[in-house]
Amino acid sequence: MILKGQVHKYGSNVDTDVIIPARYLNVSDPLELAKHCMEDIDPQFIKKMKSGDIIVADANFGCGSSREHAPLSIKSAGVSCVIARSFARIFFRNAINIGLPLLESPEAVANTKAGEILEVDLAAGKIVNLTNGKVFIAKPYPEFMSELINAGGLIEYTKKRLAERRS
Repeated sequence: MILKGQVHKYGSNVDTDVIIPARYLNVSDPLELAKHCMEDIDPQFIKKMKSGDIIVADANFGCGSSREHAPLSIKSAGVSCVIARSFARIFFRNAINIGLPLLESPEAVANTKAGEILEVDLAAGKIVNLTNGKVFIAKPYPEFMSELINAGGLIEYTKKRLAERRS
């Protein structure tokens, strides 16, 4: 899968409370959650965001509470993937479970600025900064994780597998 989008860049320790503030945790509609994505760290995020755009952040993205609303709000906002120096482990797992691709690449983070355009080949783990021409390699996903992401997350993957067994 090839993704392409404009970069929205953030620093270290972006926690789940600023990704989706606790005051919206009673909301279950993904599109409603998307309206409030990143609003406490970047009030203009949802207005600047275009479908397919990419979040690039420094270390420990998604730290804090283990709320599943955080990666869901990001995906529902139209973000195609998140690239960071590192991710909080529970956020990483929650993102994979809902089909939001994450890539760890300290080099890409260090050499990418807000507004630049990235092209990401998830299968190869290749990140190309189309603005400055630099190429970075992140560790690609194992096959089973790629299948989860390509299916749209754990639930969709499970539905697909069950349907295949019925056939």
